Amino acid sequence: MDINGTPASHGYHMPAEFEPHSHCWLGWPERPDNWRDNALPAQHAFVKVATAISKFEPVTVCASASQWINARNQLPEHIRVVEMSMNDSWFRDTGPTFVVRKSRSITSTLKGKVAGIDWNFNSWGGIDEGCYLDWSLDLLVARKILGIEKLPRFPQSVILEGGSIHVDGEGTCLTTEECLLNKNRNPHLNKEQIEEVLKAYLGVTKVIWLPRGLHGDDDTNGHIDNMCCFVKPGLVMLSWTDDETDPQYERSVEAFSVLSNATDARGRNLEIVKLHIPGPLFMTDEEANGVLTDDEAKPRLAGTRLAASYVNFYIANGGIILPQFGDQKWDDEAVIVVSQAFPNHEVVGIEGAREIVLAGGNIHCITQQQPATPE
Repeated sequence: MDINGTPASHGYHMPAEFEPHSHCWLGWPERPDNWRDNALPAQHAFVKVATAISKFEPVTVCASASQWINARNQLPEHIRVVEMSMNDSWFRDTGPTFVVRKSRSITSTLKGKVAGIDWNFNSWGGIDEGCYLDWSLDLLVARKILGIEKLPRFPQSVILEGGSIHVDGEGTCLTTEECLLNKNRNPHLNKEQIEEVLKAYLGVTKVIWLPRGLHGDDDTNGHIDNMCCFVKPGLVMLSWTDDETDPQYERSVEAFSVLSNATDARGRNLEIVKLHIPGPLFMTDEEANGVLTDDEAKPRLAGTRLAASYVNFYIANGGIILPQFGDQKWDDEAVIVVSQAFPNHEVVGIEGAREIVLAGGNIHCITQQQPATPE
């Protein structure tokens, strides 16, 4: 059911990821021009992620008609598998952004407490700069998920991906200028106009703009979910490096300065936890050679620095699903830092998360949480 007006006008807001979920959604990778070796290694990684999340909350994996049996055979029986066509499996960006409200708005005729925003999508940059040329199926993913769940849909013409926003559930949104002000998304909108859209659709009152995202995150033009996230209101986690020769250093210091001088929607100063990035890591010849080269998708080239970040984890109900990249020093430290930041969560490290990063994203990028119905 399509809804007129904005979510905020109906009393909805986007809850924080650390608030209770009813569900988690993932797609199923298959396109050989983005996932190496016919996506088999990536599928194994997706199975690990889905299985880990399913210990904490229900999971649905969406697979194309040609891949449904394969996905069903690889995934545990308690994970729901539904048939859904898609151009690729980045459900953080193509799935709906869910919003909730605790009570019925006096001015709204809607009865439901959970709804979804269906943002516009252009493959992270359109024909000239996007990751693939045809995204017509991805444009329908959010609508299909909301249809399956029988939830109200707020359609939106503004191009925006879920990985470009992070909220604290109390009125504050984190994002990056590098992404949301990029002319390959909404060239007709300026910063103030985009901020008004965020406020009207996410129900936030304060937007904190970091200048740039993670170094090397060119596919998404610097999504916030590789760079910084909320641990709880007033506490953020920031991708960091102490190596002053690393191009990431300047970005991290820049972001730290902005966050240190910012206050959230409640007027609180932000506490910042630094989470060191791995590596640097680079795509190998073997990995690049496993990707089909064609004219439909962005090429994956040997020697490309991978946009690997531990901040790109998924917060489940009582669990943190954390990428591990085979860089033992920083893998181990990430588990310690995240465990200390989330003392009431079990941290589950996913070995082999590098397979997801090879295609341009990470664990947070392939997941989309559906919030629990508010009491």
